Amino acid sequence: MRPHPDAGPGPDDAPARRDWRDWRDVLTDATDLAVLGIALTLAALPVVTAAASVAAASAAVHDRYSTGSWPSARQNLTRYGRALLPGAGVSLLAVAALWLLAVDVAALAGGRVPGGAPLLLVTVGVAAALAGYAALVVVEVGRRGGRGWRAAARAAAVACRARPGTWAAAGGVAVVAALLAVMVTPVAVPILAGYVVAALHAVARRTVLSPVGQS
Repeated sequence: MRPHPDAGPGPDDAPARRDWRDWRDVLTDATDLAVLGIALTLAALPVVTAAASVAAASAAVHDRYSTGSWPSARQNLTRYGRALLPGAGVSLLAVAALWLLAVDVAALAGGRVPGGAPLLLVTVGVAAALAGYAALVVVEVGRRGGRGWRAAARAAAVACRARPGTWAAAGGVAVVAALLAVMVTPVAVPILAGYVVAALHAVARRTVLSPVGQS
């Protein structure tokens, strides 16, 4: 939020000014997150660049939460470019994990493998737990300026053990995001991406994963 003026307003007109300023800030942030989501989606289209785009977006959201302002376009591009090579392997690993999970769920739901509904529920639960862990990794990468996937993975594992409630909340955000992505029109999915990254940071703000890295 922008700082409020210290001098001038009396007790009667202060609430009106604060309400207008808060509404304007909310609208601005909503627009910025929509633009961020669209940029994230476009940058991730080659697939191998998905991790780099997520890392840069997460770092941008972290800056917004910690400093009150968004990074410049040049800084975002610098973070994205520097995250391309380290993030390529992460992107391929994430795609492979999602594919295996989708195949597993489809086989259970279609009755092609034994186990039925109970095993399907267990699989969905495990997927939600993994999604929560991955979400905290994304937050930690953002806290480090879009770098350090291995260190972020270790820090997120520590956070999951120390704060299981935060782990569960992050998994819940990921599950809700997946459901919304299926339910909304495909055109709105890129916009949703920015809000999901912001929601993950909001959930994890109470958990100190590690000292914030310098970006």
